Parts: sequence; structure tokens; C-alpha cells
Amino acid sequence: MIIGLIGFGKVSKNLFNLIKSDDIQFVTSFENRSSKTIEHIKKTDIEVFDSFKEVAVNSDILISATSPGSALDVAKNYGKYCDGIYLDLNNISPDTTFEIAGSVKNLVDGAIIGKIDSENPILYVAGKKSDDLQFLNEFITTKKISDNIGDAAILKLLRSSYTKTLSALLIESSEIARKNNLEDEFFEILALTEGDEFREKSISRINNTLDNSKRKSEELNQIIDYFDDEELIMVKAALKKLNR
Repeated sequence: MIIGLIGFGKVSKNLFNLIKSDDIQFVTSFENRSSKTIEHIKKTDIEVFDSFKEVAVNSDILISATSPGSALDVAKNYGKYCDGIYLDLNNISPDTTFEIAGSVKNLVDGAIIGKIDSENPILYVAGKKSDDLQFLNEFITTKKISDNIGDAAILKLLRSSYTKTLSALLIESSEIARKNNLEDEFFEILALTEGDEFREKSISRINNTLDNSKRKSEELNQIIDYFDDEELIMVKAALKKLNR
């Protein structure tokens, strides 16, 4: 079996490291890749083709893990050449997922939940071809949601609405605690009910949000655009906080 990778960031690198079998060969391309990405690829034993078109043509499973902004272009430019399964793992809206479904033959809508570079993330998949990916359970926990394309994308949006809104609240509350010289006590009292690792996880969440505030804001805008019939008071407040 040949698994092609479009994108070689944290998601692809971790999948490459987790899915180890003599029966599976990974392939990718240097086409339009940054020098940093090329160096990462060279440190592996992954086979490199001249173009992503060639990767797509030869792949039994083609995985797109690039960026939300390029997901649709990748599907239109390369996914159309894939006769196997096209697994999209980008953090995109269901609307974009439906557009991709019109450009590729066998779309599986996927979401990796958990820390991307951890040893035990969970892969959620949706689509009629999802059953064909259950063999991945040998390497990474793989759970089918449904046969409906878009269900994984909706779950990703709902998870993002929760985590990013919570992050905005943590930033605001910790800032006030710090101004009152009570930051340690603030996390201590929350840890009593939220668990011993709450402070460490919260600080990591806060730093990640602050370091990637522009991308987080874009994701919140996606949520607001897609669920435009919903009230979303908390999500809109979180967006306002991040933009500030």
C-alpha cells in the first residue's frame, strides 16, 4: 500500500512516525516546499517524487494536511488525480469540505483530536470510504463518525468553538489575577476541581493562543460564518478578545 502525503508539517510527520509497516510505503514531493520542510523530509526514508501529481496518481491513500487556506486548491490541483482514498485532515469548514468533495473521487473527511505530535492522538473519520481506513487502528486509534461527509468538519468547528472560547476566558481571568498578585492562587483553586495538571495545560493553552492569535481568530470567523443561524454569543466575545 502507498500512502501519499501532501504537506509535511506536524500532522504528516507524526502519522509517518506512527504508521510503521513493511506493507506500507510513504511518498511525497519537494514541489513548492520550503527549504525547512525539504530538510525535514530528507531526514526520513520517505520516497520523494518529482511532483504532487505523481504522488496522487500512485497513492492508494492521499492525505492532505497543509493549511486551511490551501486545502481547496490542493484538492483541485492534485486530489483529482487520486483514484484511491483522499483523506483531508485540514482544519476547514464543512462548506469547504463539501467543495472538496466535488473535486475528488473518494473523499474521507478527517479530524485528528489530541496533541498533534503525541503518541496517542485519535483520528475521527466520516464518509462512505471510512470503513476502508479501519486498518489504521493497528497504528492510531481510528473512529468512524458516519457516512456523511462534513460531520468530522462540523465536530472540528464545535471543538474549536469550545477550546478557543475557553482560552480567551483563561487569558482574561489570568490577566486579572496577575494584576492582583494572585496568579498562583488562581490556578491553585481551579486545580482543586479541574485536576492537578490544570495549571500546566492552561498555561500551554494560553501561550499557544497568544502565539497564534491571528490563525485562531480566522478559525473563529469560520465558526461564526458557518453557524450563522446560531446565537454564538460566547464565540463572538472570544473573537473580540483575540482581536484585541
